[in-house]
Amino acid sequence: MARSRGGAIGRGWRRFRRRPARVQALWVVAVVVVVAGVVVGVALGSHGTTGSGSAATSGLSTSGPGGVGVDQASTSSRGVSAATINVVFPVADLNALAGNIGFATDTEFGAQVAAIHTYVNEVNDQGGINGRKINPMIVHYDATSETNMRALCKQWTEGSPPVFAVVDGLGSWTGDNQLCITQEGHTPMIGEWTTVSDWTRLGSPYLWWTGPDQSAILKTLVSWGTSAGLIGPGVKVGVVAGDRTSDQLALHEYLLPELAAAGITSVVETIPANPSNSASTDSAAPLVVQRLKADGVQSVIPLIPFNVMFPYLAAESNDKYFPKLLLSDYEGSIQSSLGLIPFPDEQALEGQEGVTVFTLGGTDAPVPESLGGYNPGVASCYETWKAHNPPTDPSVSPYIEEQGPIASWCQAIRLFATAARNAGPDLTRRSFVQAMAAIQDYQGTLTPTLSYSATKFAGPVQYQVVSLHNNVPPSPLCVLTYSGKPQGTCWHVVQSWQPLASG
Repeated sequence: MARSRGGAIGRGWRRFRRRPARVQALWVVAVVVVVAGVVVGVALGSHGTTGSGSAATSGLSTSGPGGVGVDQASTSSRGVSAATINVVFPVADLNALAGNIGFATDTEFGAQVAAIHTYVNEVNDQGGINGRKINPMIVHYDATSETNMRALCKQWTEGSPPVFAVVDGLGSWTGDNQLCITQEGHTPMIGEWTTVSDWTRLGSPYLWWTGPDQSAILKTLVSWGTSAGLIGPGVKVGVVAGDRTSDQLALHEYLLPELAAAGITSVVETIPANPSNSASTDSAAPLVVQRLKADGVQSVIPLIPFNVMFPYLAAESNDKYFPKLLLSDYEGSIQSSLGLIPFPDEQALEGQEGVTVFTLGGTDAPVPESLGGYNPGVASCYETWKAHNPPTDPSVSPYIEEQGPIASWCQAIRLFATAARNAGPDLTRRSFVQAMAAIQDYQGTLTPTLSYSATKFAGPVQYQVVSLHNNVPPSPLCVLTYSGKPQGTCWHVVQSWQPLASG
């Protein structure tokens, strides 16, 4: 596979901290404030771990009961009336957490609410869903409380007013809470937070992701790493995996079998990964690095969330051991790593590469994609945003971020509307999921194209390879922003879009 050095544009930490898709553990907000000296104003949820300290995959069992096929889904029309469709749009509330740990409040909550209204109004103004208007139920919830989230799930799926579907544009409704809505509540959900295929199997046919199935990401990572010479004969490979159920499932059922099929053996190190066990993580990270170094490991595949990535990289820097890192969308390692350049981990991360389904490498510019601007999906969302939110309003941004909350909500709401419209006038849970399964080559925003089927519940179908770079002083691999100023860091496109492996 060719490794052409294509043109590239990126954005730095400011873009990562507004990247809702890469939802990490809530305590990362505090880490970010210390590390980068910036304010994080995004909806952060637990990406793979619950606030109670148990693995978020506690409901995930490969031997447990799976879901049902799309043609066996419930025929209930709960939440649908002759004139309206009740849809919940959950928006995480970080203001209480902000006050507790001393950073600014959730500055993007208003933008999220404005985005939801903008794109729901767009649908309703165009005749709605086969004559029915979407009734947006915007729910401001406590993302730090599993109790609060489960109570809301039960209210939506069993209580009043009845709810037809839940649409989470930012990926902040995560973990067991997704299965509460889908597996338990038999309620359709479009969300962004993702893990391996077993999850959507349990939530099927009601759980649909706009983010990538991480089983496919790991398969793609091995294929790319082999072709790039980063793993394979003559290269000693290490894997650092979290001890959470989700990480161990990804390791033993997906990554190790893929490596074995490619004839690759690896050194595996397991590390405590729960945010509530940070002391154990901090003490284990140096030992893990020392063992990898002593074993002569040259390339490392991280299967760890950010709360582990941060101390792991610190241990690499302290030990002056800098193997090749095969970064990816698994727990957003490629996105979060950019935020640690140039401080504190430039040596560990400069030039590191990875695979991503997201449009990393573009700018927030209302210019053609060929000039480094918005892709067609984001451009369309921008035109609607501009029409509904005149730039004369100082409280509303006149532009939208390519990977930001407005583009995220636009994608999710339009996707829901497309499936609901295609389901026909007799809108039921079954007709909706059948319509979702028939969506092919849908124009996305965060990722170029989304396609689904009766057995494929994660939409992305393409990936690209990017590398991370410091841009202070300016690097020839980075370019100016739309405003004409150099960015502090950037993604450089190493290999343009290729088909993503199946999960």
